[in-house]
Amino acid sequence: MVRQGGEYQVGEYTVRRAAPDDVEGARSLMLDTFYREMGTGYVPAFHVDVIDLERTYLRTPGQALFVAERGGEVVATGGVRSGGPKSPPNPLWLAEHYARGATAQLVRTYVRPAHRRRGLARALVDLCCEFAAESGYDTAYLHTNPEIDGAEPFWRSLAKEVLDERPDGEPVVHFEIALPQSRS
Repeated sequence: MVRQGGEYQVGEYTVRRAAPDDVEGARSLMLDTFYREMGTGYVPAFHVDVIDLERTYLRTPGQALFVAERGGEVVATGGVRSGGPKSPPNPLWLAEHYARGATAQLVRTYVRPAHRRRGLARALVDLCCEFAAESGYDTAYLHTNPEIDGAEPFWRSLAKEVLDERPDGEPVVHFEIALPQSRS
């Protein structure tokens, strides 16, 4: 992984902040993940940001979308949104814990299966965390579906578990990443 300005070169891949030309490729990857990997399909209550990625991530201060691309194809995504989890569907205590304005939520960290295990997700998370710290957040919250191949061990290598909902019948594990102080 080689850093060049605001992006990383990871082998043949470029990992960088998304531009308007990346939106359709990013949306396609996200929808494929919902349908093919998660088996949920598009759920408006949880996935509304995917419909207008440009407004949500490219034009909203404090929020951003990052992509990994190779040859013009978006093969991985990672995003930052302001705020923590909502209740419902999450436990009220969890939503209240992250209700303060200094929490960034890492979202939409997806890598197409054929491009996994190449350092793309880690590079995306690094850029997301850098952006979050520079934007004034002090904590990054995220949740993952541990049934997706590789998701749980990946997040455990980077983050601290806050809550595992599997004993309650929900395939969700919640994590937190402390962000470094911004250098700006």
